Amino acid sequence: METKRYYFIDNIRWGVVLLVLLYHVFYNFNALGVFGGIGGFTEQQWQDTICALLNPWFMTLLFVIAGASSRYALQRESAKEFRIKRRRKLLIPSTIGIITFGWILGLLNMHIAGAAMPEGIPFWVKWLISIASGTAHLWFIQDLFAFSLLLLLVRRVINEVRIQSWLDKLPRWGYAIIMIGYFGVLYLASQTQVDNPKPEEGLLNLYRPIFYFVNFLIGYYIFSSERIHNYLAERAKGLIIITLGSCIYFIGRYYGVDYTLPEVLQSVWCNLFCWASVLAMIGAFKRWCDKTSKATNYLTQSSFGIYIVHMVVCTASCLVLKQTTLPIWSIYLIAIVATYIGSFTLYEILHRIPLIRWCIFGITTRK
Repeated sequence: METKRYYFIDNIRWGVVLLVLLYHVFYNFNALGVFGGIGGFTEQQWQDTICALLNPWFMTLLFVIAGASSRYALQRESAKEFRIKRRRKLLIPSTIGIITFGWILGLLNMHIAGAAMPEGIPFWVKWLISIASGTAHLWFIQDLFAFSLLLLLVRRVINEVRIQSWLDKLPRWGYAIIMIGYFGVLYLASQTQVDNPKPEEGLLNLYRPIFYFVNFLIGYYIFSSERIHNYLAERAKGLIIITLGSCIYFIGRYYGVDYTLPEVLQSVWCNLFCWASVLAMIGAFKRWCDKTSKATNYLTQSSFGIYIVHMVVCTASCLVLKQTTLPIWSIYLIAIVATYIGSFTLYEILHRIPLIRWCIFGITTRK
């Protein structure tokens, strides 16, 4: 079954992936104590604000878009086909991909953490330990795979056709109520963070399964509606103003604070910033970026693979540059350029190798 292609959704997806690459450069050099970073250059750095500008909303938006995309996929695929494709695209890269490629990042992460191994440990033991440390950014696709399977169960209970029919009949003021309701749901879902987590609870705060699954479902049932797209597009300018206002207040209130702390992510201000950003991005891209070209088509096809490989390039670049005496501004600049060029280059090399492209990217043919 042929379904309409929403180019603006494709563009949001690769646009967020490109922001993820930028984010991880600043994340690696953060001085806020965010878990996993290499470390900053001074006790307080204005450049850490870049992370705080992105973290509250960009992965949330990615899950909302993933939910909407899942509905479009299930309009042209059976549940069985959907499950098989998600298993290949998401499960293989986050399991076999870590074994064949992600262990490199695991070694880098262990070096950053200072986890020295006793002498005499066999290589295969070191390899297994590095695999366990190599998940990192792949938490996203692990979450997404689990959500895709859960979706197949949820849609047996909640019929999307009825919800779409109901949305089509709603007056415009009804959409405003839905958007306000979305903020309430977003805020309540954010309260599932664990305060003062124990080491074994740290992953729960990273994966945020309830929070992101709620946004995934809202993307599937609500933000997949073309009428919602158009409603937000008509109000894109106003939503951008609200986003900028909430952003300025959020940054001012939490400047110099670890933006991943539960008390920050659970705050009204963080959720307001997240909510406004998600709505503004959908509205703005629908209004001004609902088009395609050779460049955007390439980014649509390659962004998933670039996301998978980028962290190895980014972390290695930042580790090397941190050891130099270059000016701080040049270290950031070189790291950003190296991350983008290196990630695209590595993807282009790896996805041309038949067996490797299946193991790392879950694809069987070159795109």
